[in-house]
Amino acid sequence: MKGLGLSQDLFYFHQVNTTPFFDYLTSEKRSSVHTVSAYRSDIGQFEEFMQLHFEIAEIASVNSTHVRSWISELMTQEISERSIHRKLSALNAWFRFLLKRKEISVNPAKGVTKPKRPSRLPETLQEQQGLDLYRLEDTEISSEKENALLIQLFYETGIRLSEMMGLKHKDIDFGIGQIKVLGKRNKVRYVPVNDDMIQKLKRHMVESHSIGADSALFQNEKGQALSRSSFYRKVKSALSLVTTQKKKSPHVLRHSFATHMLNNGADLNHIKEILGHANLAATQVYTHLSTDRLKRIHAHLHPRENKPPKN
Repeated sequence: MKGLGLSQDLFYFHQVNTTPFFDYLTSEKRSSVHTVSAYRSDIGQFEEFMQLHFEIAEIASVNSTHVRSWISELMTQEISERSIHRKLSALNAWFRFLLKRKEISVNPAKGVTKPKRPSRLPETLQEQQGLDLYRLEDTEISSEKENALLIQLFYETGIRLSEMMGLKHKDIDFGIGQIKVLGKRNKVRYVPVNDDMIQKLKRHMVESHSIGADSALFQNEKGQALSRSSFYRKVKSALSLVTTQKKKSPHVLRHSFATHMLNNGADLNHIKEILGHANLAATQVYTHLSTDRLKRIHAHLHPRENKPPKN
């Protein structure tokens, strides 16, 4: 959609100020900076669409037909179903907020059907490829050793990129063997790490450019926290050495962690807690990727498999 140069702080309908809504997302809902930024853009796009196609002056005049028209317009463009779902969620959240403040009497986005997303399983590494990641540390170059550690920590903990970016020296508990992770909605959780990883983290922190409790765990040459693009670049470079699959991102390592853990007997609820999922449904996608584990359990536990052969 072409921009109209509209202020993102003012919604055109009756000049409704959207700032309280974004303040609400940040302070009360504890939404991430990325979510707030995306919602701000989504609402702005809806505003432009309404001005271009309907010229409605009052926000109370917006109805579900208008919202459906916008969704239909988005579906004709090269926009993923996932993005359309988020845009509709943004509208829903914003209209609910206005409804609570009695600025509108009905939520026009309520009940609008989301486009069906194609069933798509997450991409993962093969287990041997996951093990191959540990060959990357066989180098004398300190920067490459640091990259190898970064990749291994992703693979051993399953944490998100945003969570990895937020890790500080003080978040590593060497005594218990765990890291403190600040997840979505500022929810804190503790993720276990093994003794070998603890020792690697100790060495890494000693060699850091900037040393201190509040120093970023992974830094650039200036002692500043690594940027999002730097993390992506390092992960893509490392994964290119062990796999030819198209997708090479931190989330591939997160998916691989969960799938390989399940394949080797981990409980689904434990995986849920480590990943920081709000509900079990989000974790259950990995059960579709764990047929090897199910076959092993069947072979080990089924009575027919354990019967001694007849003479």
